[in-house]
Amino acid sequence: MKILTAAEMAAADRRTEEEFRVPVGELMEAAGGAVAAFCLRQYAAASRVVVICGKGNNGGDGMVAARVLSASGCSVRVLLLGRMAEVKGDAAEALRRLREEGAGVAVDEVVDAGGLGEVFGDAELVVDAVVGTGFKPPLRGLAVVVRDLVKGFAGPVVAVDVPSGWDADSMEQEGEGAYRADAVVTFTAPKLAHVFGHLTCGALATGTFGPVVVAEIGSPEGAVRSETELRWTGSAKAVAEAPRAVNANKGRFGHVLVVGGSYGKAGAPAMASLAALRAGAGLVTAAVPRSVVGMVAGVAPELMLVGLEEASRGTDETHVPDAGHGAPSVVAGGVLLRNLAGDGFERLMTGIKVVAVGPGLGTAGEAAEFARELVRRTAIERAGVPMVLDADALNAFEGRAELLDGRGRVMVLTPHPGEMARLMGMTVKEVEADRVGLARRFATERQVTLVLKGWRTLVAHPDGRVGVNTSGNPAMAKGGSGDILTGIVAGMLAQYPDDVARAVEAAVYLHGLAADFAVQKMDEHTVLATDTLGCLSDAFRYRVKDADGLVWVGGVRG
Repeated sequence: MKILTAAEMAAADRRTEEEFRVPVGELMEAAGGAVAAFCLRQYAAASRVVVICGKGNNGGDGMVAARVLSASGCSVRVLLLGRMAEVKGDAAEALRRLREEGAGVAVDEVVDAGGLGEVFGDAELVVDAVVGTGFKPPLRGLAVVVRDLVKGFAGPVVAVDVPSGWDADSMEQEGEGAYRADAVVTFTAPKLAHVFGHLTCGALATGTFGPVVVAEIGSPEGAVRSETELRWTGSAKAVAEAPRAVNANKGRFGHVLVVGGSYGKAGAPAMASLAALRAGAGLVTAAVPRSVVGMVAGVAPELMLVGLEEASRGTDETHVPDAGHGAPSVVAGGVLLRNLAGDGFERLMTGIKVVAVGPGLGTAGEAAEFARELVRRTAIERAGVPMVLDADALNAFEGRAELLDGRGRVMVLTPHPGEMARLMGMTVKEVEADRVGLARRFATERQVTLVLKGWRTLVAHPDGRVGVNTSGNPAMAKGGSGDILTGIVAGMLAQYPDDVARAVEAAVYLHGLAADFAVQKMDEHTVLATDTLGCLSDAFRYRVKDADGLVWVGGVRG
């Protein structure tokens, strides 16, 4: 699904009318009907509704919604901010139909705020249709007074298109001065604010966010064009929704090799490996230092293991567990480069379809050089094997980013802002200042797929397209989340090697969605990275489009 600017949305509406001969009034009817359908389904117990309308097309959408809600049995009151005579165009037609067909709907011309507090006090649901995508902040006058009254309203608020006063082109997390919203219904495609902003209050008790849904209202696909090359990652989940063949076998779903680990960091490759299994990979092998083989093996009996030679920094039988080989326990000093010497590389890579390297690898001794050599050798001798680089595999290229070349191969990098800053030789603040631009430049210049993690994780592709992810929540701010993502990415690539872009975007979306399900079951403070894996099945089964045809870009429906 494309992500549009306000100007691109306006252009799509013009093309819809002029080139495809679909009247704006028809789109307005569909939009208002979609808002009403959402309210009736999402807030079925709310029978007393106040719809606040502006004088433009956003208000027209609200008037249609008011008419449909009334016809469905709700008691509806419309507050028109201004005079009826000032409403023009298609909105005026919507107002006419409301007054003629909306039996029992009270339409109040509001020119001051006197007595409005009592109106909201009696309502069970408020629909905000004051201003929409085309509005540029700030709000002024009566709209501000009403906004402050809505802020004190105890019930849910549904915004039509965007919360009034929010700049649709804003890529900021917060929209200062905008109406509050518990849910947003927009049309045709999400705009920048819908994917980058935190538009909805959500269910704070569970740490989740309120719904942001997109309704298809009849805009032809050919009318919807985007020059930003931004798209929503949730659409890519469709790649994993087709049922597997009844005669499927593990060989069809790829063999993932996870290379990582060091003494004290056994959990990272263990979590990545388990995540690759849970994501659906046919086989997963973890190549880890011999000192941690036993710990990683205990994660899942389905996991295969390869022990890597590692440097020793002396013995310490008091503090370090026995490695299980009858030798004194050692304090590990990093995997050795000689693991790749002779036929070592060939043995490690035999039958492998995807390599994920970095989780818990450490930087001691030869570990960084080992990571760089593994990337180099794979590029030369196994160019057809996708690689996923995370954590210390990325740190191994600090100051050497030019060595990360994805030409002629598939290379996926999954840095958090700190790792990206080290890789680029800049500060985290500089990375965060232009996330989309930086991610796009890095991906296109080096021909890699870059997953830049953070609020609204980005998936930048070699062709310049950028996916924006809207799943996930603050419960993911725990050690191990990145390792889980690495494993899911590798597992998806193993199954869908011919659809790399959608495989990676789907992996990012599924990871966040699993965390959204986890936080519904647990307090956000207590969710562990591995808890998301327990909810990964919920994420796979979830469908982003509901029974009414609304696409849930934000929030998770019950």
